[in-house]
Amino acid sequence: MGKVVFLYRSLAYRNAAADILRKARKLPRGAERSAARRYARALRDLARTEAWLEGRVARGPRTVQRMRASG
Repeated sequence: MGKVVFLYRSLAYRNAAADILRKARKLPRGAERSAARRYARALRDLARTEAWLEGRVARGPRTVQRMRASG
């Protein structure tokens, strides 16, 4: 069931990005058009990031090794 929910959410992000880009193309060049394009790009990137995260396999906890400052 989780994969179906993920698919719908990812598609919703992509569709929203496409709609915003279509609307941005109709706007005259300027700040409002640039903001709409940035927002659409962010939604597209969010969909890609979630797709990448969904494909990742959860592993056991990692130990973090801290680098010591030399000197």
